[in-house]
Amino acid sequence: MRLILAFIAVTFIVTGCDSSKKTEKEAVETPSEKTNEETQFAPSKDDNALMDKVQRQTFEYFWDGAQPNSGLAAERIHLDNIYPSNDKHIVTTGGSGFGLMAILVGIERGYITREQALDRYVKIVDFLKKADRFHGAWPHWMDDNTGTVKPFSKFDDGGDLVETAFLVQGLLTVAQYYKDGNEREQQLVADIQKMYEEVEWDWYTKGENVLYWHWSPNNGWKMNFPVGGYNECLIMYVLAAASPTHSISKEVYEQGWARNGAIAKSTTYYDLPTVLDHYEHNDDPVGPLFWAHYSYLGLNPKGLKDQYGDYWQLNRNHALIQYRYCVDNPKHFKGYGKGCWGLTSSYSMNGYAGHHPGDKDLGVISPTAALSSMPYTPKESMQFLRYMYKEQDSLIGKYGPYDAFSLQDNWYLPRYLAIDQGPIPVMIENYRTGLLWSLFMQNEDVQKGLDKLGFTISN
Repeated sequence: MRLILAFIAVTFIVTGCDSSKKTEKEAVETPSEKTNEETQFAPSKDDNALMDKVQRQTFEYFWDGAQPNSGLAAERIHLDNIYPSNDKHIVTTGGSGFGLMAILVGIERGYITREQALDRYVKIVDFLKKADRFHGAWPHWMDDNTGTVKPFSKFDDGGDLVETAFLVQGLLTVAQYYKDGNEREQQLVADIQKMYEEVEWDWYTKGENVLYWHWSPNNGWKMNFPVGGYNECLIMYVLAAASPTHSISKEVYEQGWARNGAIAKSTTYYDLPTVLDHYEHNDDPVGPLFWAHYSYLGLNPKGLKDQYGDYWQLNRNHALIQYRYCVDNPKHFKGYGKGCWGLTSSYSMNGYAGHHPGDKDLGVISPTAALSSMPYTPKESMQFLRYMYKEQDSLIGKYGPYDAFSLQDNWYLPRYLAIDQGPIPVMIENYRTGLLWSLFMQNEDVQKGLDKLGFTISN
């Protein structure tokens, strides 16, 4: 999901929030105090109304804002109608997987009916069955008009296994929702299962004990990106192990993803363990917060453990570290504080950037970071939600909070990215009801895959 985008900057003036300096004492609370807050926090009636509102708005990105031919998610929607890369008609594969799950939220919240969603899902699956695939994997981007690959970069014009995993996660969740339905619903489920079984996960190992991100019929393995953790890609290894037709071995997970155990190297940042090693090639302690979201839209981290770590602690600490970092505000950026926090990959003043604590902190807040962390940090995420809708409503548009903003630089754009809007309604719903976690984790193939890799699940 590391996009490199060039676009015309449009600057808007935004109102400021509390810019007073926060002390270390204010920023850092003990883990036990935070754990107690998590268990005791309960949203108020007004909080629930705000969650309803943001879920509805972000759902609409994938419903009213869907691409007209495929019904899949638009890579981006710019309300200023400025598309510097002429990509208004481009479908995003991973973001569409998030959108499939957001539509399920729409059914359960009463925004649309089960039958309306079914019509959309059938349209989507019919498009995906005919679209370009490369050893079963879809490309990162597709043309909505033709289903053909739209190159993501010079050599990235073939299969993208990570994006495919995000799409399959959504598809399998939809299949679980409809699996006991009528004849038309059963056909949808069968079509989804067939597409899943056609993904050649094992082929993307090149015969090695690691999964590779890309392959192209024009450029082969030129991208040369073996996927080792920790990052956003855990779901790819789980689905690859779970495949009933093209499964990977446990050794691929252990040697490739887990880097022969090196992934288990933890450090401490803002008095919290990172649990896993976030960066193989540098010493940055934590990555952008989307790492705690993308794989966990369906994969329930509560009680999820393997030989390398506790995935609930991993994600909760990741979010809490970012919260404490923004409250501490070591770079003294305007606005950062208890109501205004969260760093993840998003738009910025200079294009797309991978925001996270440290050198990559540019003073840009990405709303999806805090909002999609609602299951991990309900109190802190709710503080951000209240702040956005009660103090910074100029940063909210048709599809919810805009992708990113900087109070330091008086900057924002009325623009959205599917990969940022999608996790918001899904993760908030997982916080409220556990809907998507429950559906995905019931899939029998997924259960077998987790067992194969040595995961244990406890409540």
